[in-house]
Formats: sequence, C-alpha cells, structure tokens
Amino acid sequence: MMTSLEKREAAAAEEEEERLLMEGMSVLDFDMLCSTVAMQAQKGTWGKLNGSNEEGEEPILHRNNENGGGVFRMWEGELIYDCFDDRKIALQSTCCPCYRFGRNMKRAGYGSCFLQGSFYSILLVIALSNLLAFIITRKRCFVYLAIAFTVSVGMYMGLYRSQIKKKFNIKGSDSSLDDCVYHLICPCCTLSQESRTLEMNNVQDGIWHGRGDTVCVGSYSEGNKALFEFSPPFAVSTKSPECHTMQKTSSNHFSTSVVDSSPSVPPSD
Repeated sequence: MMTSLEKREAAAAEEEEERLLMEGMSVLDFDMLCSTVAMQAQKGTWGKLNGSNEEGEEPILHRNNENGGGVFRMWEGELIYDCFDDRKIALQSTCCPCYRFGRNMKRAGYGSCFLQGSFYSILLVIALSNLLAFIITRKRCFVYLAIAFTVSVGMYMGLYRSQIKKKFNIKGSDSSLDDCVYHLICPCCTLSQESRTLEMNNVQDGIWHGRGDTVCVGSYSEGNKALFEFSPPFAVSTKSPECHTMQKTSSNHFSTSVVDSSPSVPPSD
C-alpha cells in the first residue's frame, strides 16, 4: 500500500516538473516573436544575415547594427482607438505638445528636449498669430501664412516620425507623406502614439532597450554574438523530490515525515 502511494506521488512530481519545464521554454516575448515572422517574410534577407553580398559590401547585420538588425517592431496601440491607453501622455500631448515632442526627440536621440520643443513652439505660435491676425484684420495674406506655417509644423513632425520608424525598424508606411498627414489631421493622437512607443519600450538616447531581455532576434548589439539569443531557462531538477507527508498528532499539531521516493536497491549478499 505504501509503495503504490509513493509511486503515485513520484509520478505526480515528474508530471509537474515536465509542465514547469514546458512553460519555461514557451515563455517568449510576443512582439519579438512577431518580428521573427516578419523577418522570415523578407525576400532573401533570412539567408544572408550573416554573410555579405556579391559586390563585397558589408554584412546586412553590420549595416543595421544600430537599428536593431532585421527586426520589425510595431507602434504601441492604434493611432486613434488606443489614444487614451496612457492618460498622462494623452493629456500632455493635448495640452502641452511642445514638451511632449521635445521629450520624444530626446529619447530618440534627435537633440535636446528644450531645443526641439522650443522650435516646435515657435512654429506653432507663428501659425496661431497669423490666424489671429486674419480674424482681426480680414487680410488674406495672414491666412496664407497661417496655412504655410501649419503645414510646416506637420511636415517637421512627420519627417521626424519617419526618422524614428527607420531608426528603430518600426513597421508602417514607407511614405513620409503619410506621417506628415497624420500630424496634420490628428497631431495629438499621433504624438501620443509616438510617446507611448518610446516610453513603454524604454528608449533612451536613441537606444531601444525594449521591455525585457526575453528574446533578441537578428541583432548584433555587442560585437559578434549569435544570431539568436534566448534567456536561459530556469534550471529544473530531474531528480524526484522527496515526498513530505503530514500526520496529525493527538495534541492537534502536525508532524512532518520525509518519505524517500528513490528506488530502493536490495542489499548485496
């Protein structure tokens, strides 16, 4: 009776170990896993990651070293529907877009927060001033100036959005015109999406640190490392653990006894 109980406990322990081991091996970063699929879809890129082309140019991974190799990333959330995922960023993008834009440029490595925010605010103030002058004087020249500076603001922010996409390999439209249109039509939502992406992925001084060190696919961040780097899974012992049984004593206390589940070896004669 005792032997069958020990066998059942040992079998249950082995099943639990296998389950934990499978869970540890299957925990991968979803964003990077999607990046792997997108990377495989590129024509000819997957097989040439570690090599050079026929003309003797530098390897593809070396060219894209600073930008994260062939990994495709995604914007954090939809442009409009997920605008209020982070209410603090959404509020700053609406009430103080100059500060929010400067912070984004500093994180992406495109200058200081003060200079970028100041230049953006100057363009915005000039556009609003010309619009106000038209309302007062009704002169068409102020309307043309207001439209010109408004388009300049959208183009300025749209071009930097395109630069951010290229630098960090963020998947999206290849046309810079689309980015400019986004900033002209819905500047607050577009600025909020950029801020969420840079902050949630811990981008500092132009370096994409990511949410964690789960997976690094197709990136040579330090010297000559392997193409795929996975975090080592936690060690799981293959030895059956000792089974602990608890027995209730007469004084309402529990006493613990250890039952060794290892197979017994008959003594040699």
